[in-house]
Amino acid sequence: MKEGIHPGYREVVFVDLSNDFSFVTRSTVSTKETIKWKDGKDYPLYKLDTSSESHPFYTGTQKMMDTAGRVEKFRQKFGAKTGSGAAKS
Repeated sequence: MKEGIHPGYREVVFVDLSNDFSFVTRSTVSTKETIKWKDGKDYPLYKLDTSSESHPFYTGTQKMMDTAGRVEKFRQKFGAKTGSGAAKS
């Protein structure tokens, strides 16, 4: 690889602010803060609003919308009338 054109790829601590879940992974994200991790080393810190530990889709707390009910309401309000005018000659 050429020197000076690639971003730094290093271990970074990501912290989910909504539930204090944190993990270490490798990333090129730029940070200004550092944190002392469980192994005693200092790592760059990146704060997240949502992670897989707090996102409703991954935690199973996602609300399912009643799409069938919404479709039926639309059809009742704006739907075409069946068996009228178009079939007659």
